[in-house]
Amino acid sequence: MSATVPPALDAIREDDLRRDIFYLASDAMRGREAGTLDEMRASMWVAKAAREAGLEPAGDDGTYFQFWPMRRVRLSDASRIVVGGRPLTLWRDVVVTAPVTTNVDLPLALVGEGRAEQLASIDLHGKAAVAEIHEPTNPPAPTMSLRGYRYALAAVRQQSQALIERGAGAVILVSDSVADDPMAFGFGGVALARGRYGLDTARAAAAPVLPNASVPVLWVRRSMLDALRAPNQRLTAQLFTESFSYPSVNIVAKMPGTDPARRGEYVLFSGHQDHDGVRYPIDGDSIWNGADDNASVSVALLAIGRAWAKQPGARSALFVWHGAEERGLLGSYWHALHPVVPLQSIVAVLNGDMIGRNNPDSAALLGTQPPHRNSAALAGMALEANDRVTRFGIDSSWDRPTHREGWYFRSDHLPYACMRVPALFFSTLLHPDYHTPRDEPQRIDIAKLARMTRWMYATGWVVANAAERPALDPGFQLERRCAIGPRE
Repeated sequence: MSATVPPALDAIREDDLRRDIFYLASDAMRGREAGTLDEMRASMWVAKAAREAGLEPAGDDGTYFQFWPMRRVRLSDASRIVVGGRPLTLWRDVVVTAPVTTNVDLPLALVGEGRAEQLASIDLHGKAAVAEIHEPTNPPAPTMSLRGYRYALAAVRQQSQALIERGAGAVILVSDSVADDPMAFGFGGVALARGRYGLDTARAAAAPVLPNASVPVLWVRRSMLDALRAPNQRLTAQLFTESFSYPSVNIVAKMPGTDPARRGEYVLFSGHQDHDGVRYPIDGDSIWNGADDNASVSVALLAIGRAWAKQPGARSALFVWHGAEERGLLGSYWHALHPVVPLQSIVAVLNGDMIGRNNPDSAALLGTQPPHRNSAALAGMALEANDRVTRFGIDSSWDRPTHREGWYFRSDHLPYACMRVPALFFSTLLHPDYHTPRDEPQRIDIAKLARMTRWMYATGWVVANAAERPALDPGFQLERRCAIGPRE
């Protein structure tokens, strides 16, 4: 049988994909937020569907599950913030952009928009710097969903860092017209109240200690500007953090290979089953279903599993539905650090994220051009599979290090690439419904989803049956520093 001709394309059926995505991304799953019972319910369903597809368990203790702990740190509701004698309601009047424990009582220092020329003669030591938000460098595209929120976050990061470097003991950033929009400030209050998440283990890569981590950064509405401009105003704040540990889970299944000499090597098909849960309502809908992101790939992996069970490859196939991707790729970081098979036995990672929207004849494959390409051989196999099976026009712009979205760094292939495993990222890219309640199953292009699924499957089939495993490019190094790397 030819290694380049996938034998079970007919097992990838639009009806199966439609049935599965309408269930996994239904309102009954409540958006599958990581660390909640909703994520667990969705994960149990994925495991059941993997078993029904004919895949074998590959998780802990003969199960489909690899549980791992997630640590959440958030600002306590006991925190208090007063500006000019006026108490501010947390998350409604003021957003604290990162959880921090501190006690400050500082005079305000107004610095306009906080640009370099405005700061040149100002000493901010012992003061709370007040600056107006201005457009950040390289802002999100005007058509991008949640543009105001992402615009504001980028501005807050850039402007607060400059003020802190000038010695500010606290920072207050006042919304401009874009950041003041309800879908910016209002959503920010809901999203940032959740706090920050990370792996809860000393064995995982330690998060770097950020300089000036105790300096509070506050984001307030435009309506507060006049009060902040009044003379002799002060900021007093007592901020407290609290921390919780939650379980999350990777679903892991496998199909053994047919060749005894290559059965110990694995092609890893990768996706994530979580999304954003129930949160800020838009047009009366508060369930963020995440149909494209990433129920689309979750059901695609099930379809590939059915095809693989019908006709296994020479090498084994490993299927991982990662938990808590939306909390910072946590499930894939965990599995890259604690793989269920030896990491060196994984010959390639074929990851997908959002594969069911946009132009029906275009797609993206990230990891095909330097500095993101870590295996020219693997990239060639995927492009060959597209030429033979699906014939998408490939949008290569999102794989460039200059692209404003930094899309390569935002999905579950990244931890594996950082660990020097050949890896690719299949996507049909962002759209205006990204991370909104409008990302619902009825908006998915099922025919395109089926084509993308067949492309991932056909690529995996080539890898699984090739005489040699795809080689890692010598000197591979990303333009951003990896949080983890191979153990020496």
